[in-house]
Amino acid sequence: MTGVLEGKTALVTGGTSGIGLAVVRTLVGEGAHVVLSGRRQSALDAVVAELGDGVTAVRADASDPAGVATLFEAVAARGSGLDAVHANAGVGEFGALTEVTPEDIDRTFGTNVRGTALTVRGALPHLNQGAAIVVTGSTSARGTEQGFGVYGASKAALTVMTRTWALELAPRGVRINTVVPGPTETPGLKGLAPQDPDALLTQIAAGMPLGRLLRPEEVAAAVLFLVSPASSGMTGSELLVDGGSTLG
Repeated sequence: MTGVLEGKTALVTGGTSGIGLAVVRTLVGEGAHVVLSGRRQSALDAVVAELGDGVTAVRADASDPAGVATLFEAVAARGSGLDAVHANAGVGEFGALTEVTPEDIDRTFGTNVRGTALTVRGALPHLNQGAAIVVTGSTSARGTEQGFGVYGASKAALTVMTRTWALELAPRGVRINTVVPGPTETPGLKGLAPQDPDALLTQIAAGMPLGRLLRPEEVAAAVLFLVSPASSGMTGSELLVDGGSTLG
């Protein structure tokens, strides 16, 4: 059976772990060639070893203009343009107001906001007719989680940017939407409690209506929907994949 993205080319930033890696695997499985970026060469090498000719891996920091330029040089070298983009690279600095440092703010907004803007802007010359872009948001943008103020604010900024870009890109026939994951079992989430990650995951899962954390593959399925023709009537939208965590 032919995949829904057969013969298409996609770009995924932050594609070496967690949600990004799940998206890369999903898009390749649907027939796309995926150009992916990450900051660790060893992680990039592991993705290439797993997926082979289905991917092109580029070491690049999404918050660094030079790194973004290198990424899009690789896109241009393929000569097929881009049919799908997932601006996923992100970091989080967590702590109460009294604990947050200027460096924390710069790092979080540098990757999550500036990095996303650089990625989407850099993709513009390469987008094929009918291309679709997905930005990774977060339920933390609701501003109801203590210690997540800076991270949540960076994700809230992406919501505004994406809605604005949807209006700007519509005349080109390009769609852009936000996927909004709830608590997902990723290395990033486990990293919030490096001393006892299992206890943290158990605690978070207990507060979820479904009684469990989301799996990265579940978020990836939503990204696939948003970059496929099945979502052709959507732009500037937020698609919640939150396991019901925002119902309370």
